[in-house]
Amino acid sequence: MFKKPLLVLVIIFIFGFLFSCSSQKDVVYLQNFEPQEGVEDLNKFEPRFKVNDIVSIFVSAYDMEAVEPFNLSTGSGDNTEAIDYIIDKDGYIDYPVLGRVELKGKTVSAAKEMLVDRLSKYLKDPIVNIRIKNFRITLLGAIKSPGTYVISGERITLLEAIGLGGDLDIKGKRDNIMVIRDIDGTKVSTRVNLRDKSFLTSPVYYLTQNDVVYVEPNKYATSASKRDGRLGLVMGVLGFLVSMTVLITN
Repeated sequence: MFKKPLLVLVIIFIFGFLFSCSSQKDVVYLQNFEPQEGVEDLNKFEPRFKVNDIVSIFVSAYDMEAVEPFNLSTGSGDNTEAIDYIIDKDGYIDYPVLGRVELKGKTVSAAKEMLVDRLSKYLKDPIVNIRIKNFRITLLGAIKSPGTYVISGERITLLEAIGLGGDLDIKGKRDNIMVIRDIDGTKVSTRVNLRDKSFLTSPVYYLTQNDVVYVEPNKYATSASKRDGRLGLVMGVLGFLVSMTVLITN
């Protein structure tokens, strides 16, 4: 014979089993990062140009008329738009006057130095501004707002990228984040554990253009379908228990 207190305990147990969440240990980042502790940034990260990058280059100097051949544009008047350059499969762009210029693999600062050196033959004290215009990242998997995000600057950390996506879903697996990166035409994957401070010195802590971040669902998410399948059965059992208790106690 079921008593009401026993029925309540049964219901609490069943719902606790069905809807239990991951423990705090599963979702906390940087668990071994102590207060006031410092981690030296050994990456010294600078983005490097890749094949198919879209590159913006603007040259200036004291004599602005002299730099006009190096700043190609389309349109006229207020509708003038600078021409961008695409790095070809061999790693080069076709630049006015200078001809073929290799950019693949160079950092932004190294490319600036190289262009200033070559332009100095034609200009006095040239200044070069160069940037990657297709810097975007893609966030997939158990993240609150997955999608492709355009990055306005030239560097973004993995944590900042996760912040753009609204943080990981509670069902996201924090100890096995995968970053897929294109290196010279080869897709390379690296996995990091956000719960351990070691990922702060990982080669993928700073993301590069067109990186893909995939967040794997944890065991609670992958077993959700099984819980959903059991839910109907459990609710039926609960309905039966309630009915029997009402009949017995009346």
